[in-house]
Amino acid sequence: MHEWDFAATLADMDFLLLGLWNTMRVFALALLFGIPLGLCIALGRMSRIPVLSQVSSLVIEFFRTTPPLVQLFWFFFALPILISVQMTPFVASVITFSIQSSAFFAEIFRGGINSIDKGQWEAAKAIGMSRRDSLRRIILPQAVKRMIPAFAERSIELLKTTTLISTVSYADLMFQANELASKTFRPLEVYTVVAVMYFFLILVFSQLTILLEYRLAKSGEGTLR
Repeated sequence: MHEWDFAATLADMDFLLLGLWNTMRVFALALLFGIPLGLCIALGRMSRIPVLSQVSSLVIEFFRTTPPLVQLFWFFFALPILISVQMTPFVASVITFSIQSSAFFAEIFRGGINSIDKGQWEAAKAIGMSRRDSLRRIILPQAVKRMIPAFAERSIELLKTTTLISTVSYADLMFQANELASKTFRPLEVYTVVAVMYFFLILVFSQLTILLEYRLAKSGEGTLR
Protein backbone atom coordinates (compact mmCIF):
# COMPACT_ATOMS: atom_id res chain seq x y z
CA MET A 1 0.00 0.00 0.00
CA HIS A 2 1.20 3.51 -0.82
CA GLU A 3 2.47 5.54 2.12
CA TRP A 4 1.36 9.13 1.76
CA ASP A 5 4.05 11.74 2.32
CA PHE A 6 3.34 15.35 1.41
CA ALA A 7 6.51 16.75 2.97
CA ALA A 8 8.46 17.09 -0.30
CA THR A 9 5.48 18.55 -2.15
CA LEU A 10 4.65 21.10 0.55
CA ALA A 11 8.31 22.08 0.79
CA ASP A 12 8.14 23.19 -2.86
CA MET A 13 4.74 24.91 -2.70
CA ASP A 14 6.32 28.12 -3.99
CA PHE A 15 7.15 26.18 -7.17
CA LEU A 16 3.48 25.26 -7.61
CA LEU A 17 2.28 28.73 -6.65
CA LEU A 18 4.46 30.19 -9.40
CA GLY A 19 2.71 27.84 -11.82
CA LEU A 20 -0.67 28.96 -10.47
CA TRP A 21 0.32 32.60 -11.00
CA ASN A 22 1.31 31.87 -14.60
CA THR A 23 -1.97 30.05 -15.16
CA MET A 24 -3.94 33.01 -13.82
CA ARG A 25 -1.98 35.40 -16.07
CA VAL A 26 -3.08 33.51 -19.18
CA PHE A 27 -6.62 33.16 -17.83
CA ALA A 28 -6.95 36.87 -17.02
CA LEU A 29 -5.57 38.02 -20.37
CA ALA A 30 -7.77 35.56 -22.27
CA LEU A 31 -10.79 37.13 -20.55
CA LEU A 32 -9.49 40.66 -21.08
CA PHE A 33 -9.15 40.14 -24.83
CA GLY A 34 -11.79 37.45 -25.34
CA ILE A 35 -14.81 39.35 -23.99
CA PRO A 36 -14.53 42.48 -26.19
CA LEU A 37 -13.55 40.33 -29.17
CA GLY A 38 -16.60 38.20 -28.51
CA LEU A 39 -18.80 41.30 -28.56
CA CYS A 40 -17.33 42.35 -31.92
CA ILE A 41 -17.92 38.88 -33.37
CA ALA A 42 -21.46 38.81 -32.01
CA LEU A 43 -22.25 42.17 -33.59
CA GLY A 44 -20.76 40.89 -36.84
CA ARG A 45 -22.92 37.78 -36.60
CA MET A 46 -26.02 39.96 -36.11
CA SER A 47 -25.03 42.39 -38.86
CA ARG A 48 -27.35 43.00 -41.78
CA ILE A 49 -24.34 42.72 -44.09
CA PRO A 50 -24.46 39.09 -45.35
CA VAL A 51 -20.71 38.65 -45.83
CA LEU A 52 -19.88 39.97 -42.35
CA SER A 53 -22.57 37.83 -40.77
CA GLN A 54 -21.40 34.69 -42.58
CA VAL A 55 -17.73 35.23 -41.75
CA SER A 56 -18.58 35.82 -38.09
CA SER A 57 -20.70 32.69 -38.01
CA LEU A 58 -17.85 30.68 -39.52
CA VAL A 59 -15.41 31.99 -36.90
CA ILE A 60 -17.82 31.09 -34.10
CA GLU A 61 -18.47 27.59 -35.35
CA PHE A 62 -14.83 26.87 -36.14
CA PHE A 63 -13.46 27.84 -32.74
CA ARG A 64 -16.34 26.27 -30.85
CA THR A 65 -16.10 22.91 -32.59
CA THR A 66 -12.36 22.33 -33.08
CA PRO A 67 -10.38 20.95 -30.10
CA PRO A 68 -8.61 23.66 -28.06
CA LEU A 69 -5.42 21.57 -28.06
CA VAL A 70 -5.34 21.57 -31.87
CA GLN A 71 -5.85 25.33 -31.88
CA LEU A 72 -3.03 25.80 -29.38
CA PHE A 73 -0.65 23.68 -31.43
CA TRP A 74 -1.58 25.57 -34.60
CA PHE A 75 -0.86 28.98 -33.07
CA PHE A 76 2.35 27.76 -31.44
CA PHE A 77 3.83 25.58 -34.20
CA ALA A 78 2.10 26.54 -37.48
CA LEU A 79 1.47 30.29 -37.24
CA PRO A 80 5.19 31.17 -36.79
CA ILE A 81 5.89 29.39 -40.09
CA LEU A 82 3.33 31.59 -41.86
CA ILE A 83 4.37 34.91 -40.36
CA SER A 84 8.08 34.14 -39.82
CA VAL A 85 7.93 35.30 -36.20
CA GLN A 86 8.94 33.21 -33.22
CA MET A 87 5.98 32.50 -30.95
CA THR A 88 6.56 32.08 -27.23
CA PRO A 89 4.39 29.61 -25.28
CA PHE A 90 2.89 32.48 -23.29
CA VAL A 91 1.89 34.54 -26.35
CA ALA A 92 0.56 31.48 -28.19
CA SER A 93 -1.51 30.51 -25.15
CA VAL A 94 -3.01 33.98 -24.73
CA ILE A 95 -3.86 34.24 -28.45
CA THR A 96 -5.39 30.76 -28.54
CA PHE A 97 -7.61 31.09 -25.51
CA SER A 98 -8.58 34.68 -26.25
CA ILE A 99 -9.92 33.69 -29.67
CA GLN A 100 -11.31 30.35 -28.54
CA SER A 101 -13.19 31.93 -25.62
CA SER A 102 -14.39 34.83 -27.80
CA ALA A 103 -16.36 32.38 -29.94
CA PHE A 104 -18.31 31.24 -26.88
CA PHE A 105 -18.65 34.75 -25.49
CA ALA A 106 -20.01 35.86 -28.87
CA GLU A 107 -22.91 33.45 -28.57
CA ILE A 108 -23.57 34.62 -25.02
CA PHE A 109 -23.64 38.23 -26.21
CA ARG A 110 -25.92 37.33 -29.12
CA GLY A 111 -28.30 35.45 -26.85
CA GLY A 112 -28.35 38.27 -24.33
CA ILE A 113 -28.99 40.97 -26.91
CA ASN A 114 -31.73 38.92 -28.58
CA SER A 115 -33.38 38.37 -25.20
CA ILE A 116 -34.19 42.07 -24.92
CA ASP A 117 -37.68 42.91 -26.13
CA LYS A 118 -37.76 44.45 -29.61
CA GLY A 119 -39.90 47.22 -28.20
CA GLN A 120 -36.77 48.61 -26.55
CA TRP A 121 -35.17 49.09 -29.97
CA GLU A 122 -38.35 50.70 -31.32
CA ALA A 123 -38.63 53.05 -28.34
CA ALA A 124 -35.02 54.15 -28.76
CA LYS A 125 -35.56 54.72 -32.47
CA ALA A 126 -38.70 56.72 -31.72
CA ILE A 127 -36.75 59.24 -29.66
CA GLY A 128 -34.17 59.65 -32.42
CA MET A 129 -31.38 57.39 -31.20
CA SER A 130 -29.19 55.62 -33.74
CA ARG A 131 -28.90 51.84 -33.66
CA ARG A 132 -25.37 52.15 -32.27
CA ASP A 133 -26.42 54.47 -29.45
CA SER A 134 -29.45 52.29 -28.71
CA LEU A 135 -27.19 49.27 -28.33
CA ARG A 136 -24.65 51.08 -26.16
CA ARG A 137 -27.00 53.02 -23.90
CA ILE A 138 -30.14 50.89 -23.66
CA ILE A 139 -29.78 47.30 -24.92
CA LEU A 140 -26.33 46.25 -23.68
CA PRO A 141 -26.73 47.52 -20.09
CA GLN A 142 -29.88 45.39 -19.73
CA ALA A 143 -28.46 42.40 -21.61
CA VAL A 144 -25.22 42.29 -19.61
CA LYS A 145 -27.12 41.73 -16.36
CA ARG A 146 -28.70 38.65 -17.89
CA MET A 147 -25.43 37.43 -19.32
CA ILE A 148 -23.30 37.64 -16.16
CA PRO A 149 -24.04 34.10 -14.88
CA ALA A 150 -23.37 32.63 -18.34
CA PHE A 151 -20.12 34.57 -18.54
CA ALA A 152 -19.10 33.29 -15.11
CA GLU A 153 -19.76 29.68 -16.08
CA ARG A 154 -17.88 30.07 -19.35
CA SER A 155 -14.98 31.60 -17.43
CA ILE A 156 -14.80 28.51 -15.25
CA GLU A 157 -14.63 26.33 -18.35
CA LEU A 158 -11.85 28.54 -19.69
CA LEU A 159 -9.89 28.10 -16.48
CA LYS A 160 -10.17 24.34 -16.81
CA THR A 161 -9.08 24.47 -20.44
CA THR A 162 -5.90 26.38 -19.60
CA THR A 163 -4.44 23.13 -18.21
CA LEU A 164 -3.58 22.36 -21.86
CA ILE A 165 -0.89 25.03 -22.04
CA SER A 166 1.61 22.78 -20.28
CA THR A 167 1.81 20.86 -23.58
CA VAL A 168 3.71 23.77 -25.16
CA SER A 169 6.13 23.93 -22.21
CA TYR A 170 4.66 27.01 -20.59
CA ALA A 171 5.31 26.97 -16.84
CA ASP A 172 1.69 26.89 -15.74
CA LEU A 173 0.42 24.93 -12.75
CA MET A 174 0.28 21.60 -14.59
CA PHE A 175 3.74 22.04 -16.09
CA GLN A 176 5.18 22.86 -12.67
CA ALA A 177 3.36 19.86 -11.22
CA ASN A 178 4.90 17.56 -13.83
CA GLU A 179 8.35 18.94 -13.05
CA LEU A 180 7.86 18.58 -9.32
CA ALA A 181 6.53 15.03 -9.64
CA SER A 182 9.63 14.07 -11.62
CA LYS A 183 11.87 15.73 -9.06
CA THR A 184 10.30 14.29 -5.89
CA PHE A 185 9.13 10.93 -7.28
CA ARG A 186 5.85 11.65 -5.51
CA PRO A 187 3.33 12.06 -8.37
CA LEU A 188 0.38 10.94 -6.26
CA GLU A 189 0.98 13.62 -3.66
CA VAL A 190 1.86 16.33 -6.20
CA TYR A 191 -1.20 15.82 -8.38
CA THR A 192 -3.43 15.51 -5.33
CA VAL A 193 -2.27 18.93 -4.13
CA VAL A 194 -2.77 20.38 -7.61
CA ALA A 195 -6.27 18.89 -7.81
CA VAL A 196 -7.12 20.46 -4.45
CA MET A 197 -5.78 23.82 -5.63
CA TYR A 198 -7.95 23.72 -8.76
CA PHE A 199 -10.90 22.51 -6.70
CA PHE A 200 -10.81 25.45 -4.31
CA LEU A 201 -10.10 27.95 -7.08
CA ILE A 202 -13.06 26.78 -9.17
CA LEU A 203 -15.22 26.40 -6.05
CA VAL A 204 -14.74 30.11 -5.33
CA PHE A 205 -15.79 30.99 -8.90
CA SER A 206 -18.79 28.65 -8.66
CA GLN A 207 -19.96 30.11 -5.36
CA LEU A 208 -19.60 33.64 -6.69
CA THR A 209 -21.70 32.62 -9.70
CA ILE A 210 -24.40 31.15 -7.47
CA LEU A 211 -24.41 34.28 -5.30
CA LEU A 212 -24.64 36.47 -8.38
CA GLU A 213 -27.54 34.47 -9.79
CA TYR A 214 -29.33 34.71 -6.46
CA ARG A 215 -28.95 38.47 -6.31
CA LEU A 216 -30.09 38.92 -9.90
CA ALA A 217 -33.11 36.70 -9.29
CA LYS A 218 -33.92 38.63 -6.13
CA SER A 219 -33.71 41.93 -7.97
CA GLY A 220 -36.06 40.61 -10.63
CA GLU A 221 -33.46 40.42 -13.40
CA GLY A 222 -33.59 37.40 -15.69
CA THR A 223 -30.51 35.30 -16.27
CA LEU A 224 -29.26 33.85 -19.50
CA ARG A 225 -28.21 30.20 -19.78
